[in-house]
Amino acid sequence: MSENKVVAGSGGNVYLPYEKRTGEESVVYFTRDLSADGLKKIYQRIKQVLSGRIAVKLHTGEKNGPNIIPRDWVRELMSGMPEDAAIIETNSYYDGDRYTTEKHLETLKVNGWDFAPVDIMDARGTAMLPVNGGKWFTQMSMGKDLLNYDSLLALTHFKGHSKGGFGGSDKNIGIGCADGRVGKAMIHTTPGQDDQWDISDEEFMERMTESTKAVVDYFGSRIAYINVMRNMSVSCDCEGIYAEPVVTPNVGICASLDILAVDQACIDIVYAMTEEENHALVERIQSRHGLRQLSYMKELGMGNDRYRLIDLDNGDKIIQSEDAVKDLVPFGSER
Repeated sequence: MSENKVVAGSGGNVYLPYEKRTGEESVVYFTRDLSADGLKKIYQRIKQVLSGRIAVKLHTGEKNGPNIIPRDWVRELMSGMPEDAAIIETNSYYDGDRYTTEKHLETLKVNGWDFAPVDIMDARGTAMLPVNGGKWFTQMSMGKDLLNYDSLLALTHFKGHSKGGFGGSDKNIGIGCADGRVGKAMIHTTPGQDDQWDISDEEFMERMTESTKAVVDYFGSRIAYINVMRNMSVSCDCEGIYAEPVVTPNVGICASLDILAVDQACIDIVYAMTEEENHALVERIQSRHGLRQLSYMKELGMGNDRYRLIDLDNGDKIIQSEDAVKDLVPFGSER
Protein backbone atom coordinates (compact mmCIF):
# COMPACT_ATOMS: atom_id res chain seq x y z
CA MET A 1 0.00 0.00 0.00
CA SER A 2 1.44 3.35 -1.00
CA GLU A 3 1.70 6.13 1.54
CA ASN A 4 -0.55 9.15 1.18
CA LYS A 5 1.39 12.11 -0.15
CA VAL A 6 1.42 15.17 2.09
CA VAL A 7 0.09 18.20 0.23
CA ALA A 8 0.51 21.81 1.30
CA GLY A 9 -2.48 24.08 1.62
CA SER A 10 -3.13 27.09 -0.56
CA GLY A 11 -4.15 30.73 -0.41
CA GLY A 12 -1.03 32.09 1.22
CA ASN A 13 -1.06 35.04 -1.16
CA VAL A 14 -4.68 36.03 -0.46
CA TYR A 15 -5.56 38.40 2.37
CA LEU A 16 -8.74 37.46 4.26
CA PRO A 17 -10.65 40.54 5.46
CA TYR A 18 -11.87 40.59 9.05
CA GLU A 19 -15.55 40.36 8.11
CA LYS A 20 -14.96 37.04 6.36
CA ARG A 21 -13.41 35.38 9.42
CA THR A 22 -15.31 33.22 11.87
CA GLY A 23 -14.84 32.08 15.45
CA GLU A 24 -14.14 33.55 18.84
CA GLU A 25 -12.30 36.80 19.57
CA SER A 26 -9.09 37.14 21.55
CA VAL A 27 -7.60 40.30 23.07
CA VAL A 28 -4.71 42.18 21.48
CA TYR A 29 -3.21 45.22 23.21
CA PHE A 30 -1.80 48.10 21.20
CA THR A 31 0.31 51.19 21.88
CA ARG A 32 1.89 53.71 19.53
CA ASP A 33 4.60 54.36 22.13
CA LEU A 34 7.73 52.98 20.53
CA SER A 35 10.06 53.31 23.50
CA ALA A 36 11.25 51.40 26.52
CA ASP A 37 8.30 52.86 28.44
CA GLY A 38 5.86 51.70 25.78
CA LEU A 39 7.34 48.22 25.82
CA LYS A 40 7.13 48.02 29.61
CA LYS A 41 3.57 49.37 29.58
CA ILE A 42 2.27 46.73 27.18
CA TYR A 43 4.23 43.98 28.95
CA GLN A 44 2.25 44.70 32.10
CA ARG A 45 -0.90 43.51 30.31
CA ILE A 46 0.37 40.04 29.47
CA LYS A 47 3.01 39.27 32.12
CA GLN A 48 0.61 37.52 34.48
CA VAL A 49 1.10 34.17 32.74
CA LEU A 50 4.89 34.28 33.06
CA SER A 51 6.30 32.63 36.17
CA GLY A 52 9.28 30.63 37.31
CA ARG A 53 12.33 30.90 35.09
CA ILE A 54 11.40 33.10 32.11
CA ALA A 55 12.88 32.70 28.63
CA VAL A 56 12.81 35.82 26.43
CA LYS A 57 12.95 34.74 22.79
CA LEU A 58 14.10 37.53 20.54
CA HIS A 59 16.16 37.85 17.39
CA THR A 60 19.52 39.25 18.47
CA GLY A 61 20.57 39.79 14.84
CA GLU A 62 23.66 39.56 12.71
CA LYS A 63 26.58 41.88 13.47
CA ASN A 64 25.62 45.57 13.51
CA GLY A 65 22.14 44.92 12.17
CA PRO A 66 20.31 48.28 12.11
CA ASN A 67 16.73 47.12 12.66
CA ILE A 68 16.70 44.87 15.73
CA ILE A 69 14.74 45.86 18.83
CA PRO A 70 16.88 48.44 20.67
CA ARG A 71 19.01 46.85 23.35
CA ASP A 72 18.16 49.61 25.85
CA TRP A 73 14.46 48.76 25.59
CA VAL A 74 15.13 45.09 26.28
CA ARG A 75 17.50 45.97 29.13
CA GLU A 76 14.86 48.07 30.84
CA LEU A 77 12.17 45.44 30.30
CA MET A 78 14.29 42.64 31.73
CA SER A 79 15.32 44.74 34.71
CA GLY A 80 11.79 44.18 36.00
CA MET A 81 11.93 40.40 35.54
CA PRO A 82 13.29 37.78 37.93
CA GLU A 83 17.09 37.65 38.01
CA ASP A 84 17.20 34.22 36.38
CA ALA A 85 15.33 35.39 33.26
CA ALA A 86 17.43 34.92 30.13
CA ILE A 87 17.43 35.77 26.45
CA ILE A 88 17.29 32.59 24.38
CA GLU A 89 18.58 31.98 20.86
CA THR A 90 19.79 29.14 18.63
CA ASN A 91 22.60 28.95 16.11
CA SER A 92 21.83 29.72 12.47
CA TYR A 93 21.32 27.21 9.66
CA TYR A 94 23.31 29.29 7.18
CA ASP A 95 27.06 29.78 7.45
CA GLY A 96 27.29 33.27 8.92
CA ASP A 97 28.23 35.07 12.10
CA ARG A 98 25.91 32.93 14.21
CA TYR A 99 26.63 29.55 12.61
CA THR A 100 28.72 28.18 15.48
CA THR A 101 28.36 28.87 19.17
CA GLU A 102 31.77 30.56 19.22
CA LYS A 103 30.83 32.91 16.37
CA HIS A 104 27.42 33.50 17.87
CA LEU A 105 28.88 34.56 21.22
CA GLU A 106 31.12 37.08 19.48
CA THR A 107 28.17 38.49 17.50
CA LEU A 108 26.18 38.89 20.71
CA LYS A 109 29.01 41.00 22.14
CA VAL A 110 29.23 43.15 19.01
CA ASN A 111 25.48 43.79 19.11
CA GLY A 112 25.48 44.72 22.78
CA TRP A 113 23.56 41.79 24.24
CA ASP A 114 25.81 41.65 27.29
CA PHE A 115 23.48 43.02 29.96
CA ALA A 116 21.66 39.72 30.56
CA PRO A 117 22.38 36.02 30.17
CA VAL A 118 21.99 34.82 26.57
CA ASP A 119 21.37 31.09 26.34
CA ILE A 120 22.32 29.61 22.97
CA MET A 121 19.99 26.71 23.45
CA ASP A 122 21.56 24.24 21.02
CA ALA A 123 25.10 24.78 22.29
CA ARG A 124 24.70 21.75 24.55
CA GLY A 125 22.60 19.57 22.29
CA THR A 126 19.06 19.11 21.08
CA ALA A 127 15.73 17.78 22.30
CA MET A 128 12.71 16.51 20.37
CA LEU A 129 9.32 18.02 21.15
CA PRO A 130 6.08 16.45 19.90
CA VAL A 131 4.12 18.17 17.14
CA ASN A 132 0.49 17.48 17.93
CA GLY A 133 -1.75 17.34 14.87
CA GLY A 134 0.97 18.14 12.36
CA LYS A 135 0.97 16.79 8.82
CA TRP A 136 4.68 17.29 8.08
CA PHE A 137 6.13 16.34 11.47
CA THR A 138 5.35 14.27 14.52
CA GLN A 139 8.22 15.91 16.42
CA MET A 140 10.64 18.79 16.01
CA SER A 141 14.29 19.15 17.02
CA MET A 142 14.83 22.10 19.38
CA GLY A 143 17.72 23.58 21.29
CA LYS A 144 17.99 21.40 24.38
CA ASP A 145 18.16 24.26 26.86
CA LEU A 146 14.58 25.29 26.02
CA LEU A 147 13.52 22.62 28.51
CA ASN A 148 15.22 24.52 31.33
CA TYR A 149 12.56 27.27 31.35
CA ASP A 150 9.13 27.47 32.94
CA SER A 151 7.59 30.16 30.74
CA LEU A 152 8.31 32.03 27.53
CA LEU A 153 7.98 35.61 26.31
CA ALA A 154 8.20 35.88 22.52
CA LEU A 155 9.59 39.40 22.07
CA THR A 156 9.44 39.80 18.32
CA HIS A 157 10.64 42.41 15.87
CA PHE A 158 7.79 42.30 13.33
CA LYS A 159 9.13 42.77 9.78
CA GLY A 160 9.37 41.11 6.39
CA HIS A 161 11.18 37.86 5.69
CA SER A 162 12.80 36.46 2.57
CA LYS A 163 11.19 33.01 2.96
CA GLY A 164 8.26 33.57 5.31
CA GLY A 165 6.99 36.79 3.76
CA PHE A 166 6.75 38.25 7.23
CA GLY A 167 8.40 37.49 10.52
CA GLY A 168 6.08 37.69 13.52
CA SER A 169 5.79 35.61 16.67
CA ASP A 170 5.24 32.46 14.59
CA LYS A 171 8.57 32.85 12.81
CA ASN A 172 10.42 34.01 15.94
CA ILE A 173 9.49 30.79 17.73
CA GLY A 174 9.27 28.27 14.90
CA ILE A 175 12.63 29.07 13.33
CA GLY A 176 14.21 30.67 16.38
CA CYS A 177 13.81 27.71 18.76
CA ALA A 178 14.61 24.96 16.25
CA ASP A 179 18.27 24.01 16.52
CA GLY A 180 20.69 25.15 13.84
CA ARG A 181 21.59 21.79 12.31
CA VAL A 182 18.61 19.43 12.58
CA GLY A 183 15.46 21.41 13.35
CA LYS A 184 16.05 24.23 10.89
CA ALA A 185 16.99 21.70 8.20
CA MET A 186 13.69 19.89 8.81
CA ILE A 187 11.85 23.14 8.08
CA HIS A 188 13.94 24.48 5.18
CA THR A 189 15.28 21.49 3.24
CA THR A 190 13.90 18.38 1.56
CA PRO A 191 16.32 15.55 2.44
CA GLY A 192 18.73 14.77 -0.38
CA GLN A 193 18.39 18.15 -2.08
CA ASP A 194 21.43 20.24 -2.95
CA ASP A 195 19.57 23.49 -2.27
CA GLN A 196 19.22 23.94 1.48
CA TRP A 197 16.45 26.50 0.89
CA ASP A 198 14.36 24.40 -1.52
CA ILE A 199 11.17 24.46 0.58
CA SER A 200 9.11 27.60 0.00
CA ASP A 201 5.62 29.05 -0.12
CA GLU A 202 2.77 27.27 1.71
CA GLU A 203 4.81 24.19 2.54
CA PHE A 204 7.45 26.29 4.27
CA MET A 205 4.80 28.21 6.24
CA GLU A 206 3.23 24.97 7.42
CA ARG A 207 6.52 23.38 8.45
CA MET A 208 7.57 26.49 10.34
CA THR A 209 4.19 26.74 12.05
CA GLU A 210 4.29 23.10 13.14
CA SER A 211 7.64 23.84 14.76
CA THR A 212 6.04 26.77 16.54
CA LYS A 213 3.17 24.59 17.71
CA ALA A 214 5.60 22.20 19.39
CA VAL A 215 6.91 25.07 21.53
CA VAL A 216 3.49 26.59 22.17
CA ASP A 217 2.13 23.23 23.31
CA TYR A 218 5.17 22.65 25.52
CA PHE A 219 4.67 25.88 27.48
CA GLY A 220 0.88 25.73 27.42
CA SER A 221 -0.65 28.71 29.22
CA ARG A 222 2.78 30.00 30.27
CA ILE A 223 3.58 31.91 27.08
CA ALA A 224 2.97 35.49 25.92
CA TYR A 225 3.68 37.45 22.76
CA ILE A 226 4.86 40.99 21.95
CA ASN A 227 5.35 42.22 18.36
CA VAL A 228 7.27 45.47 17.85
CA MET A 229 6.26 47.16 14.57
CA ARG A 230 9.34 49.30 14.09
CA ASN A 231 12.03 49.45 11.36
CA MET A 232 9.99 47.02 9.27
CA SER A 233 12.33 46.19 6.43
CA VAL A 234 11.17 43.49 4.02
CA SER A 235 14.34 41.70 5.14
CA CYS A 236 14.79 39.61 8.26
CA ASP A 237 17.29 40.60 10.92
CA CYS A 238 19.30 37.60 9.67
CA GLU A 239 20.42 39.86 6.83
CA GLY A 240 22.01 42.37 9.18
CA ILE A 241 23.63 45.33 7.42
CA TYR A 242 22.52 43.91 4.06
CA ALA A 243 18.81 44.26 4.86
CA GLU A 244 16.72 46.16 2.34
CA PRO A 245 16.13 49.82 3.29
CA VAL A 246 13.05 50.43 5.43
CA VAL A 247 10.24 52.18 3.58
CA THR A 248 7.25 51.19 5.75
CA PRO A 249 6.27 53.65 8.51
CA ASN A 250 6.77 52.73 12.14
CA VAL A 251 3.48 51.94 13.90
CA GLY A 252 3.68 50.73 17.49
CA ILE A 253 3.61 47.58 19.61
CA CYS A 254 1.05 44.77 19.81
CA ALA A 255 0.80 42.14 22.55
CA SER A 256 -1.44 39.19 23.32
CA LEU A 257 -1.70 35.80 24.95
CA ASP A 258 -2.85 34.45 21.56
CA ILE A 259 -0.11 33.94 18.96
CA LEU A 260 -2.45 33.90 15.98
CA ALA A 261 -4.29 37.01 17.14
CA VAL A 262 -1.12 39.05 17.65
CA ASP A 263 0.35 38.14 14.25
CA GLN A 264 -3.00 38.64 12.54
CA ALA A 265 -3.44 42.05 14.17
CA CYS A 266 -0.05 43.17 12.87
CA ILE A 267 -0.91 41.95 9.38
CA ASP A 268 -4.26 43.75 9.53
CA ILE A 269 -2.50 46.94 10.58
CA VAL A 270 -0.12 46.65 7.63
CA TYR A 271 -3.00 46.07 5.21
CA ALA A 272 -4.87 49.06 6.69
CA MET A 273 -2.06 51.40 5.58
CA THR A 274 -2.20 53.29 2.31
CA GLU A 275 -0.70 51.63 -0.76
CA GLU A 276 2.16 54.11 -0.65
CA GLU A 277 2.92 53.10 2.92
CA ASN A 278 2.55 49.32 2.70
CA HIS A 279 3.38 48.37 -0.89
CA ALA A 280 6.84 46.92 -0.20
CA LEU A 281 5.82 44.84 2.80
CA VAL A 282 2.58 43.61 1.22
CA GLU A 283 4.46 42.57 -1.92
CA ARG A 284 6.96 40.64 0.17
CA ILE A 285 4.21 38.92 2.19
CA GLN A 286 2.09 37.91 -0.79
CA SER A 287 4.93 36.95 -3.14
CA ARG A 288 6.15 34.44 -0.54
CA HIS A 289 2.61 33.23 0.28
CA GLY A 290 3.27 34.23 3.87
CA LEU A 291 -0.40 34.56 4.86
CA ARG A 292 -0.53 30.78 5.04
CA GLN A 293 1.12 31.16 8.45
CA LEU A 294 -2.14 32.63 9.74
CA SER A 295 -4.60 30.20 8.19
CA TYR A 296 -2.50 27.21 9.24
CA MET A 297 -2.24 28.42 12.83
CA LYS A 298 -6.03 28.55 12.83
CA GLU A 299 -6.32 25.05 11.35
CA LEU A 300 -3.99 23.73 14.06
CA GLY A 301 -6.11 25.33 16.80
CA MET A 302 -3.36 27.69 17.90
CA GLY A 303 -5.58 30.75 18.39
CA ASN A 304 -8.14 33.09 16.90
CA ASP A 305 -7.88 35.34 13.85
CA ARG A 306 -10.60 37.59 15.30
CA TYR A 307 -9.75 39.87 18.21
CA ARG A 308 -10.50 43.06 20.09
CA LEU A 309 -7.75 45.64 19.60
CA ILE A 310 -7.30 47.53 22.89
CA ASP A 311 -5.77 51.00 22.57
CA LEU A 312 -3.62 51.56 25.67
CA ASP A 313 -3.02 55.18 24.65
CA ASN A 314 -6.71 56.06 24.84
CA GLY A 315 -8.16 54.52 27.97
CA ASP A 316 -8.37 50.95 26.65
CA LYS A 317 -10.75 51.97 23.89
CA ILE A 318 -11.51 49.22 21.38
CA ILE A 319 -10.27 50.36 17.98
CA GLN A 320 -9.98 49.03 14.43
CA SER A 321 -6.75 48.48 12.54
CA GLU A 322 -7.51 51.61 10.51
CA ASP A 323 -7.38 53.64 13.72
CA ALA A 324 -3.92 52.30 14.50
CA VAL A 325 -2.49 53.69 11.27
CA LYS A 326 -4.01 57.16 11.25
CA ASP A 327 -1.50 59.96 10.70
CA LEU A 328 1.53 57.73 10.18
CA VAL A 329 4.64 59.61 9.15
CA PRO A 330 7.11 58.35 6.54
CA PHE A 331 9.92 56.25 7.93
CA GLY A 332 12.90 58.33 8.98
CA SER A 333 10.94 61.55 9.46
CA GLU A 334 9.84 60.84 13.05
CA ARG A 335 10.77 63.39 15.67
